[in-house]
Amino acid sequence: GVVRVHHTQGRSPSESVLQYFTSQPEHEPLIVTTADHPLLTSEMAEHFCLAVAASAADVVVGVVAESLFRARYPESKRSLIPLRGESFCGTNLFALRTPRAAAAAAFWHHAGQFRKRPWRLISTFGLTTLVLLALRQLDLTAAISRVERVLGASVDVVPMPFAECAIDVDNLNDLETAARILLQRESPQ
Repeated sequence: GVVRVHHTQGRSPSESVLQYFTSQPEHEPLIVTTADHPLLTSEMAEHFCLAVAASAADVVVGVVAESLFRARYPESKRSLIPLRGESFCGTNLFALRTPRAAAAAAFWHHAGQFRKRPWRLISTFGLTTLVLLALRQLDLTAAISRVERVLGASVDVVPMPFAECAIDVDNLNDLETAARILLQRESPQ
């Protein structure tokens, strides 16, 4: 069934998640997404939740392969994690599964301070990581290992087979893309 939870709002989404997650005595698993994710469907959510249920990691993150995204939306600009072999887009889908996941929520909250200064955020992972990313010398496994060291929590990624899962609305172009996709979904084929 559906569980509705009301919790005091923090000053930011990350602060709200951190406060809620750490206030739960059992740290029950928590699925997190963002309000700027208008294309999220029940099929996408189910795919992610099934993968989360099968994972033993403290934190689970949804991603979309750049190749999948570009095949569907070559004109859309996305932030990418540049890796060797395949780059990935984020999906704004996260799962906090264990008490150790609180470290990831705290990191997300701390990282929010650096939105306008990305070099500060990247410096958290170290200059070596920055150089390796710039040269595309890290594959997904090596990148996850570096993230796990910083967070102090195990991390798993879920490659999502839905290109639209990577589209959030951060600007007018994103809004136009999302509106076009929603109209296409509504019109009979």
